[in-house]
Amino acid sequence: CLFVFKLIALIGNRSSKTFKPKKNIPEGSHQYELLKHAEATLGSGNLRMAVMLPDGEDLNEWVAVNTVDFFNQINMLYGTVTDFCTEEKCPIMSAGPKYEYHWADGTNIKKPIKCSAPKYIDYLMTWVQDQLDDETLFPSKIGVPFKKNFLNVAKTILKRLFRVYAHIYHQHFDSVMQLQEEAHLNTSFKHFIFFVQEFNLIDRKELVPLQELIEKLTTKDR
Repeated sequence: CLFVFKLIALIGNRSSKTFKPKKNIPEGSHQYELLKHAEATLGSGNLRMAVMLPDGEDLNEWVAVNTVDFFNQINMLYGTVTDFCTEEKCPIMSAGPKYEYHWADGTNIKKPIKCSAPKYIDYLMTWVQDQLDDETLFPSKIGVPFKKNFLNVAKTILKRLFRVYAHIYHQHFDSVMQLQEEAHLNTSFKHFIFFVQEFNLIDRKELVPLQELIEKLTTKDR
């Protein structure tokens, strides 16, 4: 999206690293056209309208394109605070004193394990990357159908990506402000929240760690 290009330019001056490699949508594909549509509507500045399903488009494809985009955004935003998010400073994956996350992916790690925030986020982003790279889950070729459980998979991805935002806001917002990236973080998170609200993709109880912020960011746009 438009602000991401600005974010790349700004962060690029300071650090070219993303936490994980960027996930690209193949040029010339229908999903690439959808991404361009999303960028154009985001450029208008109306985030509520920008997240709406374009006329005649498939919901699964729209969710897929935006999920990839959010992965790239969060990947980049977390990449700016990795120097501050260390095993020593963040020995548990938390979002404030009341919320702690334990990692399990149901495949390699079946029983939830307690781990540091950098370890948890590494597990999380690697897991998301594996889902996005799976052509049976996120088909990039025209005519290849989405699986029946696609939206459930997307919901799990988005629920987990939310936890990275929650950790950054609760544990690293001072660092974000020092880097003068708070406007980019807020715009990215607001876009993310409008999107998941539009399609009911994250259970409200999962959003509680950032509920006050969500209300503050979204109230004036109702």
